[in-house]
Amino acid sequence: MQTPVIPPADKALSEVESLRQQVEALTAENEHLKLLVAKYRCLHFGQKAETQEQLGQLDLGLAYEPPSIVVTEAVKPSFAANDGSVEKHSRKRKPFPETLPRETVTHAPTANCCPECGGHFKALGEDVSEVLEYVPASFKVVRHVRPKLACARCDHIAQADAPSRPIPRGIAGPALLAHVLVGKFCDHLPLYRQSAIYARSGLNLDRALLAEWVGHCHELLSPLTETIRRYVLGGAKVHADDTPLPVLSPGKGRTKTARLWTYVRDDRPSGSEDPPAVWFAYSEDRKGHHPRDHLKSFKGVLQADAYAGFNALYETGDIQEAACWAHVRRKFVDIYRANGSPIAAEAIARIATLYGIEAQIRGQLPAERRTVRQAEARPRLHELRDWLETQNQRISRKSGIADAIGYALNQWSALMRYTTDGCIDIDNNAAERALRSVALGRKNFLFGGSDVGGERAASMYCLIGSAKLNGIDPEAYLRTVLSRIAEHPINRIDELLPWNIYPAQAASLQKTA
Repeated sequence: MQTPVIPPADKALSEVESLRQQVEALTAENEHLKLLVAKYRCLHFGQKAETQEQLGQLDLGLAYEPPSIVVTEAVKPSFAANDGSVEKHSRKRKPFPETLPRETVTHAPTANCCPECGGHFKALGEDVSEVLEYVPASFKVVRHVRPKLACARCDHIAQADAPSRPIPRGIAGPALLAHVLVGKFCDHLPLYRQSAIYARSGLNLDRALLAEWVGHCHELLSPLTETIRRYVLGGAKVHADDTPLPVLSPGKGRTKTARLWTYVRDDRPSGSEDPPAVWFAYSEDRKGHHPRDHLKSFKGVLQADAYAGFNALYETGDIQEAACWAHVRRKFVDIYRANGSPIAAEAIARIATLYGIEAQIRGQLPAERRTVRQAEARPRLHELRDWLETQNQRISRKSGIADAIGYALNQWSALMRYTTDGCIDIDNNAAERALRSVALGRKNFLFGGSDVGGERAASMYCLIGSAKLNGIDPEAYLRTVLSRIAEHPINRIDELLPWNIYPAQAASLQKTA
């Protein structure tokens, strides 16, 4: 049988089509590599104000954009955390707080009379300037003296009860313990550094002793942590997120990747007067049963990312899923920084309009927020979806922009939920803000010593984070709690919550939130 002869024209067209497919594949691969490089630079060098020319150094000459892509206008997006707008302010020194103690030093002229004519001086006014000084922290020893009194008649001996201590027979007072805890879990000072600082004052407080103190405080404060857990999960909406925590793996000579989970109750954006709070939980891994165990008693709206471990929670209907527009926006920002994609620029600009609407209704009541969202945000969201679907049909399926668009479209129902409920926020930034302390601490600690250490960290982050959310100094809060909790009735543990100990500070923050 004779082999059919392929016309030269058809053969040329076939080769052109093959080359076109190769170009598309190489283009998608190039975009993906540039995106990875940009993420690497961001992770290792921080969020620098890199210009597009600087990012252009990553360009390998393979960039290709299909001619059918439609962008409404050339937009240079900004990369603020919320609405994409950054406003620069001129540096202006604020006055020193009135609560600071002041010391006045008067500098009088050395001469008692005028050096020119010998006449007497008279008061003309004065110039005043202030300089901020630092008074080094100091230790003191508190001696508790309990006199013994004996009755002259019957030899009865009377003596006051010994004051309670946070740690039985321990040498550390509440203020010192609070300072150690805040130093480690708020100011991110590892215990060995704190030990070195104390040594400069002549005190030998080694790391093992400080770690023992942290353990005792964890046990002592555990009822309060449990109370915050019940309070957080007792709300109608919870923000959830997690972050890795390297922990030493005994016997293996290396670390394992554990997780710290955060759950935040903060309804201030919807005008609620309920105090905000955060609860942390530790787990040895990131398996999906951990959040299911944490939230087994919760019913309401769960605002989180697209982690698959949460999916089982939505099957019963007791928990509704609300997605995060900040996650969607971040994917487009990464792509724009990598290759300046006009599609990414347009997506960022459209999402910025949604955040602009949110800025106008922040702090208003849920009904008002829902009305505005239905009237202004919902039409823009429908337009955004139509635009994303159109672009998705015109770009390579292997490109990074396709992944970003696919993520948004797959989560669309959950992304739209905030428009139907005024209590729901547009994003999950409340949980991400709660994890910042963990991320900063991780850079200093590098890893946790054990699973027990991870559980202690979760407890301390819970108490310190809840105090900070209510505008309360965490060291002052822990100092007060540690001085009371040993003798405080367990059935009245609610009295030791941050907003109950310092109601004035919490109320003040509530008004300004």
